[in-house]
Amino acid sequence: MTDQVWPWPAGAATGIGSLPGTDITEAQRVVLGELPALPHLPELPARGPGADMIGRSAGLLVELPVELYTGRWRVAPRPGRDLRRARDLMERDLDQLAEQAEEYAGPIKVQAAGPLTLAAALELPIGGRLLRDPGAVRDLTGSLAEGLRAHVAAVARRLPRASVLLQLDEPSLPMVLAGRVPTESGLGAYRAVDSADAAALLRTVVETAGVPTVVHCCAPDVPLELIRSTGAAAVALDLDLLTELDPLGEAIDAGLGLLAGAVPTRPTGPAPTSAQVADRVRQIWDRLGFPRRQLAEQVVVTPACGLAGASQEYARVVLAACRDAGRRLAED
Repeated sequence: MTDQVWPWPAGAATGIGSLPGTDITEAQRVVLGELPALPHLPELPARGPGADMIGRSAGLLVELPVELYTGRWRVAPRPGRDLRRARDLMERDLDQLAEQAEEYAGPIKVQAAGPLTLAAALELPIGGRLLRDPGAVRDLTGSLAEGLRAHVAAVARRLPRASVLLQLDEPSLPMVLAGRVPTESGLGAYRAVDSADAAALLRTVVETAGVPTVVHCCAPDVPLELIRSTGAAAVALDLDLLTELDPLGEAIDAGLGLLAGAVPTRPTGPAPTSAQVADRVRQIWDRLGFPRRQLAEQVVVTPACGLAGASQEYARVVLAACRDAGRRLAED
């Protein structure tokens, strides 16, 4: 495993995705400045519908148009203004990325909701979530897979010297597996999706995208063995939500990379220093029992989750702390 080639440089740090504010030019400048080893395409949900995780990701679907209805995204009979807005926002973001990172030659990360989280959020035209219809979930997965392949290709065209890393956001995955996604009435829940079926859906997206993929789940009970079985290169999780270390140790030992969420997304006091962040990651690694020489190669330092709810000042401080913590780990 020590000879494994990772899709990021040793000592890398990155963001999970979202940032505060509405100015994509400034957000991209911050990311490229604070996270030079592994920048990401920022997401700015404060811009409104189409910039939120579900709308932004649904805008990438192929031949499966969506629209807003009573504040929720649902499958639509034809493309409309809501879908155009989501796609226009993404196009502007990619143009800004190309302008600021034209000469960038390292890995760059893009994010989208995964198929299970999308199925738990998008509604059918007749009502209810796509999750209620296994056939609709399969269609959604195929559409997302093709859309992400095109999205990755669009990023690669704009940044021909860079390599693309894809992150699938799956915050709803544990709830989907446990049958805890509530119905609209709140009186019941959708039937659980079998682990093997969920893995197959994720595997379809990972294989079709054709680039190293991270599965991000900022929830308790992250299904690490399932994620590893999909062919994902890494898992991204919140270290504070870990309740058992053994499953994580088994996944790492089997060759799964780790994006370690080591900094709170909102301040509960002074922002942690880079030394404190590095110590947090080292403590987990040492408890797992792996040699320090692997740490900086296999682990990327990140905030615990997205930073959309933070102040711009705190977000910048957190990203800088992650960057410098990664550098400290590389010097161990």
